[in-house]
Amino acid sequence: MRLDKYLKVSRLIKRRTVANEACDAGRVNINGRPAKASAEVKVGDVIEIGFGNKQVKVEVLDVAETVRKDDAKELFRYL
Repeated sequence: MRLDKYLKVSRLIKRRTVANEACDAGRVNINGRPAKASAEVKVGDVIEIGFGNKQVKVEVLDVAETVRKDDAKELFRYL
């Protein structure tokens, strides 16, 4: 699954366009490397997102095309 879509489905970022912009600005890393919005996300990857002065680091536990709002938090685990 594309990185920008995963960020939206998992609700780490609310909108896909915002996820796209964050990737273009270099604020999203996968496994320690800067990632483009089109990068593939798979189970076990570690994603780091920079929100201003705050860093969020999560591990991908599952990849799903669609998920209900309540179940979105089961797609990742905070590190």
